[in-house]
Amino acid sequence: MREIGAFNAKNKLGALLDAVERGEEITITRRGKPIVRLVPPAATFDRPRSKAAATRIRRRRKGVTLGGLVIKDLINEDRQ
Repeated sequence: MREIGAFNAKNKLGALLDAVERGEEITITRRGKPIVRLVPPAATFDRPRSKAAATRIRRRRKGVTLGGLVIKDLINEDRQ
């Protein structure tokens, strides 16, 4: 992990972003004290994995009841 002062970071932001894009982590300091850390973003959104999770949730909820209660009735009861 590389450290750089805030003043230099401001002047070299483009180069720092390029380094982070390559996977490097950079800590920006102010008067020697760490202020912020630039890191690459987490993995991007995985649509197939999300759809599979939603399908599993739908399967698990089948047969689950609220003990005879209706969700709309509960919502309306709270509004009164």
